[in-house]
Amino acid sequence: MIGVVLPAHLRTLAQVDGEVELQVEGQATQRSVLDALEARYPMLRGTIRDHAAQERRAFLRFFGCQQDLSHEPPDAPLPDAVAMGAEPFLIVGAMAGG
Repeated sequence: MIGVVLPAHLRTLAQVDGEVELQVEGQATQRSVLDALEARYPMLRGTIRDHAAQERRAFLRFFGCQQDLSHEPPDAPLPDAVAMGAEPFLIVGAMAGG
């Protein structure tokens, strides 16, 4: 099981409290985790990734094991601690402005 921590606005949309536990088939990658997340919570489709290009939305970042994974290829393996469920996969809302 992989734990996923969503930002508050996406937790509200998905109607969940706290960390989400997901069963991911095959290798744990950003793509496989997000596919499992969107399959379980269809209302999140298009909120984390663009519908057509499947690219990360601009104001969201991905973290695991205190590493910014946002610019990693979507099919790159996640850190072992995330894949084994010891550390969560974090989806964080970025802030902008001045």
